[in-house]
Amino acid sequence: MNISVAWLNRYLQPANASPDEVERSLMDAGFPIESRETLDGGDVRLDVEITSNRGDCLSHVGLAREVAAKTGRTFAAPVTQLPNATGGPIAPLLTIENNEPAACPLFTARLIRGVKIGPSPAWLVKALESVGQRSINNVVDATNFITFELGHPCHVFDLKKLAGGKLVIRFAKDNEALTTLDAKKRTLKSDELVVADAERAQSLAGVIGGADSEIDATSTDVVLEMATWDPVTIRRAARRLGVRTDASYRFERIVDARMIDDAARRAAALIIEVAGGSLCEGVIAKGPALKPLTPIRLRPERCDSLLGVHTEIPEIARVLTSVGVAVEPIGRAGGELRCTAPAWRPDLSREVDLIEEVARLRGLSVIPIMDKLPVTIREPQRSERARRELSRVLTGLGFYETITFSFVSRPDAASFVPPGLSSIEVDDERRKAEPVVRPSVIPSLLSCRRGNQDAKAVAPGSARLFEVSAVFAQQGDGSTRQTVEHRNVALLLDVPSGGGKPGVAEKQEGVRLVRGAIEAMVRAMRGHGADLTFTPGVAPFRSMDPGACAGVSLDGKPLGYFGLVAPETLAKFGLDHPVVAAEIGLDPLIAAFPPKASVTTRPAFPAIDRDLSVIVDEKVTWASLQSIVQSQSMKWRERLEFVGAYRGKQIGQGKKSVTFRLYFRDAERTLRREEVDPEIDALVTRLKKDCGAEVRTA
Repeated sequence: MNISVAWLNRYLQPANASPDEVERSLMDAGFPIESRETLDGGDVRLDVEITSNRGDCLSHVGLAREVAAKTGRTFAAPVTQLPNATGGPIAPLLTIENNEPAACPLFTARLIRGVKIGPSPAWLVKALESVGQRSINNVVDATNFITFELGHPCHVFDLKKLAGGKLVIRFAKDNEALTTLDAKKRTLKSDELVVADAERAQSLAGVIGGADSEIDATSTDVVLEMATWDPVTIRRAARRLGVRTDASYRFERIVDARMIDDAARRAAALIIEVAGGSLCEGVIAKGPALKPLTPIRLRPERCDSLLGVHTEIPEIARVLTSVGVAVEPIGRAGGELRCTAPAWRPDLSREVDLIEEVARLRGLSVIPIMDKLPVTIREPQRSERARRELSRVLTGLGFYETITFSFVSRPDAASFVPPGLSSIEVDDERRKAEPVVRPSVIPSLLSCRRGNQDAKAVAPGSARLFEVSAVFAQQGDGSTRQTVEHRNVALLLDVPSGGGKPGVAEKQEGVRLVRGAIEAMVRAMRGHGADLTFTPGVAPFRSMDPGACAGVSLDGKPLGYFGLVAPETLAKFGLDHPVVAAEIGLDPLIAAFPPKASVTTRPAFPAIDRDLSVIVDEKVTWASLQSIVQSQSMKWRERLEFVGAYRGKQIGQGKKSVTFRLYFRDAERTLRREEVDPEIDALVTRLKKDCGAEVRTA
């Protein structure tokens, strides 16, 4: 929205806010400045970005209120002095019918007789030109001024052009014709709201006026319409017809009916000031009764908890009052506040909205960085950062996050209840087929995968899903029952497919992919020094394949499990393609986030790396090989890395080839390969003895 700094200063005391000060204060209040232009005469035009929930700031008055709150100035509302009504009663000359009160919450009309249409005074022309508007005539310019001053669009009709001296708010008839002010002939639909006279549509409500009743040089008696409309109805008509006006833009963002009368009085007074005429007695207003303002309870301790910084109660009251919120203490000691948001702020409807307003007006700079916050505030923020990092890691690995329902059916829950616990059901008729609070996230992911399969949304072998959620079970019976709740992160991955039916090799690859995802999560949360171990054949549910699953431990404590989902479980969920699932406890995973980085001096001498491939029985795990290598005394060994595993005819039935890489370094000099060879030979001898390994040669 374009604003004029000179125009804005009309509503500030003292009225000396510089363009730099206005720009800075609006930026601090959350309104970015898109562009800045110096006009002839020294005024400055700013293009201000207004969010969709702040329709009140689509006006100079609204933005002046924000500048006043940020700079400590006094906001000076425009003063309206409505002349005495000397034009006779309005009732015999004009009647109104509001047939659609849901779409038109309030329609008001005033009649001004004997106006003289002509050029606008210089101040009015200058004001409109300062925001990029051209002058049309004094009456129309007055309505445009009100739009940019108060954010309340209004419209004027020529009374003598209205058939029957009547205005009717109704929906258009199918294919009803209307020529709008831009001289375009439009064909309307039955869901588009119009203001009509006794015979035909005269304007597209809330969007654009009609040419048949527009004000021209012959007009003498004008009907001033000030109304408000249903935002959805206005948006639908404006988009279908491709009409974007200053009026529709504001009505789409809510113009509160409780503000209409003051705006209409201001508009009528301005028309009489610039065009003369006499105001008729009375106002015609059609619409439901206006709703009272609703108080909102604000707890200062809740404000401190959400913002992470203490704000004194007088300061909360001060900043909220500065933007028109009425604040009064409640409670025995006045420890809570009853706040009433003004009618022009429909975005303030909940306690959290007021807390956000406190943060916005005080400025985010008052909120300390995390390391300086109390632990009670720092912990939730650290947890949120960990959750975001976890999602980043998994999405980087190709997983899509799901949000599924927390209830499952009894059969789905039965296969995933941890040993020693029982499921929790709700006694609610609405839950019917799904009464169980899920004991695991995996059945929800399996159901989600089935939905994708049925919809043919992804090719078999390519789906990767994850979800972070709470799971519930209970232990004990009768009065001793106790609810057990955990936060878990669950993964579901299709076994890779080469176009045919997945075999043993593809299933093993799927298991390794999930293991790699778990390792990546642990590294991101706990760093490279975390003690992560996998125990084959361990799973808490019978729904997992016992020959292709493993328990996961972190620092010696159980963390979760992963493995192939059993064929019978796949069949129960109607899945055609094998999948690998994992469920990991979230709280122990993020307990030490962020991981502590260690910084060391860069080595002065290069390392020597040696790859070693050994053939071992299929049952020999990498963990056992790793343990043997790490327990072997090797003088210069720096680190050990897993490279890969290979199975094939060349290796033999029931065998696999495991390749790992060893790094050697001396801090004082450059090692020679001849010095490392005896270390490798000794390791090979140890591997042959402990696990029957044979060195694989090319």
